[in-house]
Amino acid sequence: MSSRREFNESPKHFMVLDAIARGMKKIDSIARVTKISKDEVELIVNDLRTQKLINANEKRGFFGNKKIELYISETGSSVLESKKEELSYKSQRLQQLYQSGDRGQMQSYMDDNRMWMPMMLFSGLMSMVMFAGMMSFMGMAMNPAESAQTEGQVDESGASGAEDSGAASDAGASDTGDTGGFSDMGADGGMDMGGFDSF
Repeated sequence: MSSRREFNESPKHFMVLDAIARGMKKIDSIARVTKISKDEVELIVNDLRTQKLINANEKRGFFGNKKIELYISETGSSVLESKKEELSYKSQRLQQLYQSGDRGQMQSYMDDNRMWMPMMLFSGLMSMVMFAGMMSFMGMAMNPAESAQTEGQVDESGASGAEDSGAASDAGASDTGDTGGFSDMGADGGMDMGGFDSF
């Protein structure tokens, strides 16, 4: 089936499928976490439904309006897991090349797999820090899709409830948690705030 082959070569389809697998049920929330336009997400969702990779439940809203919630199917789960295993291997191979310092081989491998980088970043198969280091090592700039995902990992690490890579989650937690922890400590009296009281 040609549409299946096209799907297997479309990182955006897998990003949407992964977002649904993580519990995103609405097109708006999928568009927000994947950084893909709402119109494009709607087209991808239709493709995924046609291929029976996701299911849609129609519910009546509070005022009688229809609400559609999306869920991944068993077939969708197995297709996604298979792709993630393949990408996990590619990510590990890229990291090995990076650590060996073989710029030529790394450049070639990166070029062959570049279209999958946003999916690897989105799924947490490659950390934002590692990817940025690789790009710097090769003297390459991130394309807009990669850039959106590296920003997205930190921005959405807490909001999406999805598992992101360790480095990105830590960065997101420290960015959002510092002031909260500081205030809590002061309110509990666990930290001497004397220096700040004089202001």
